[in-house]
Amino acid sequence: MQRFSMLTICLLAVATFMATAAQAQSPHFISASDALSSTENLGDLVVSFKEAGLGNNALIDYTAAADGTATYACINGGGNHPSASNKETVSGPVSANGQFSSGKNGTISQSLTIEEPGPGSFSCPSGQTFVLADVSFKNVSITDTTNGITESNLGDLSKVFCDINNLTKATIKNCAVPD
Repeated sequence: MQRFSMLTICLLAVATFMATAAQAQSPHFISASDALSSTENLGDLVVSFKEAGLGNNALIDYTAAADGTATYACINGGGNHPSASNKETVSGPVSANGQFSSGKNGTISQSLTIEEPGPGSFSCPSGQTFVLADVSFKNVSITDTTNGITESNLGDLSKVFCDINNLTKATIKNCAVPD
């Protein structure tokens, strides 16, 4: 009987340690935010996040995603947008992936950059400049695909670089060069 009691105590101790270890690895997002790139690659969306409870030195896969819209246009040598048919609005899902290590503290603080939807086959005739007039992103989210955790609805963002319907010599310099 004493042997049974000792075995029961040992099993309970092992179960307690296993439960503690399982609780220590409880992945969750602490913060997540989005912003439009303000320096290089104007029009790109930067999704920043911090996730904890990952365990030490774990490799975690992430996907940042959004519904993106971009308007591309052609500007002629006189600084004008020649016609309404000479622009292209492109919409669709956009995303970026990355893999990061949690290091010794079980957390990851990183950013992923999502490019605006591309222009497809849209191009400008000779002598005209190809520009990105505006971008917008909706339904922005970050997903830890390793653990199946998503932080969504980070915020809708949009930016008009140049109003192609009201261009002036002063405002044309605001048009973004697509990356």
